[in-house]
Amino acid sequence: MPSKAPPAKRSQTARSPGNSSVVQFSIFLTNKVGALLHVVKLLNEHQVQVLATSVEASADAAIVRIVASDPESVEGIFHLHGIPYSACALVVVELKEAAQFGDVLAGLLAAEVNIFGAYALLSQPRGFPALALHVEDNECAVGVLRPAGFNILTQADLSR
Repeated sequence: MPSKAPPAKRSQTARSPGNSSVVQFSIFLTNKVGALLHVVKLLNEHQVQVLATSVEASADAAIVRIVASDPESVEGIFHLHGIPYSACALVVVELKEAAQFGDVLAGLLAAEVNIFGAYALLSQPRGFPALALHVEDNECAVGVLRPAGFNILTQADLSR
């Protein structure tokens, strides 16, 4: 069983006042039936919705990445229930059509921004699909994508 970890310290970018970056939580779960359901139910009991998720599983364990409707509550819930986690800021890009996925990747490549992970949101917060990106440099990614006409979503956009 993994040891309890203290609440993760997010980068200043992820928690600066006035900055509503989207937060990704990474949690370590044993790879057993119902482990993810337990976490989702725990969040739902506190009126927190899972907006996006990614699961990387091995034979014994899984790393689950979650974007939630209320990141501050998630931190408290995980801390209270001894669920080890880390948190980082994401760039969430709205896609008006599927073909724009390649344009996002091309823009990030041109700026030499590494992508560490990507997954789609479960909902369409403003009526369009959105892609959550964990990238090497959020500011650079936003600086490339916004001028190219992409809408970058904030936590406030997702939590409505």
